[in-house]
Amino acid sequence: MRRWILMVTVLLMLVGCTRHEKAVTLPKDLPDFVQESDFKLIDWDKKAVEFGERGIIGNEDKSGVIGANMPSLNTQKWMWHIWGIAEDRDTKLTIVGYHKDSKTVHPILVDGWTIGLGGPVNGADAHRPSSVKIPKPGEWAILLYVNESYFDTLIYDIHE
Repeated sequence: MRRWILMVTVLLMLVGCTRHEKAVTLPKDLPDFVQESDFKLIDWDKKAVEFGERGIIGNEDKSGVIGANMPSLNTQKWMWHIWGIAEDRDTKLTIVGYHKDSKTVHPILVDGWTIGLGGPVNGADAHRPSSVKIPKPGEWAILLYVNESYFDTLIYDIHE
């Protein structure tokens, strides 16, 4: 009986020790205001949806993208739309990509992490076109920061 209890105890310890989750891999040039805890709060069930007359894909009345309806691994032009912010010519949008399976963080913009936002368009309070490149296929969380504060997350599935 003691052997059986000892074997079960050892087995439980081994199983418990092998269930470590992979840590999030952060690049060295990631802006300081982006926190590792931001990635733990991602709701993967809240997928981006199409809304409005212009085919914007995102979270209605918060953020969305024209051009994300055919996501691929090739460089593309996306137009970012942001609702719920005051119009300000100095507003900055930082865009951070997080790959679900590999738990890696990547810049999505082809030329850095941050772009300046323009004025209202398509009903949004601010917008900006940009070139984006998704590094690998899979499920992605695109975290958006406005003026260095977390704003929203867009969930996209990139296949090609």
